[in-house]
Amino acid sequence: MGHDHSHDDHAQADHGQAEGGHCGGHGDSAATSNRGMNLLGPSAEELAECPVMRGSTVVKADAEAKGLFRDYEGQRYWFCCAACEAPFDADPAKYVTAA
Repeated sequence: MGHDHSHDDHAQADHGQAEGGHCGGHGDSAATSNRGMNLLGPSAEELAECPVMRGSTVVKADAEAKGLFRDYEGQRYWFCCAACEAPFDADPAKYVTAA
């Protein structure tokens, strides 16, 4: 006799997939997209931290492809999602000084 290996009996949160600080847990953001090119993932130079949603890792190329970035005082800042653009635009100094 076998036993059931399905995971239908518990939520994604049991595996930490619904949590993680991604702006309300939205789906395919710049921080969570599957690039499929490098099995080891992006290098440290290809990553940034969202200045609005601290702790949210952003793949720079993905964010740029989606327009999720701003240049402020000679520095580029990348966002994990579109919801982070408005707060940054309203008071960029607040978010860059926290960096």
